[in-house]
Parts: sequence; C-alpha cells; structure tokens
Amino acid sequence: MMYNYNKLWKLLIDKKMSRTTMRKQAGISTNILAKMGKDEPISMESLAKICTTLNCGLDDIVEITTDTEE
Repeated sequence: MMYNYNKLWKLLIDKKMSRTTMRKQAGISTNILAKMGKDEPISMESLAKICTTLNCGLDDIVEITTDTEE
C-alpha cells in the first residue's frame, strides 16, 4: 500500500494553517507528523484526530493506493 498526504498539505495551505499548529490542535506527536511527511502509514486514531480538527473526512487528507496500480 502507498499513502499520500498531499491533500492534507494543500488543505492546510487553503486554511492558512501551519503543520505545527495542526499538530498541536489535533494532539498528535511530532513523530506522527514526520511519518506523514515521508508518506508512511499512521494510525486510524491519529487520522481521526486530524479530521476532527480540520472538520473534514479521511478522503480529504489521505490517498491510499496499492503498489500494483499504474
């Protein structure tokens, strides 16, 4: 599986919010933010915290694809 958080980064730009501000408001760790920066998987709980903070759905912040898609 491949994870892509580009939608989240664009959403933060649109909301004029920094990654650090989002991290603090969502209550996630710097390690979680670092994993997202490397497009690595994070827990559903962390994703839910981000969605709640930004008032959006999962499909608004992450795109998940399989390795075999071309």
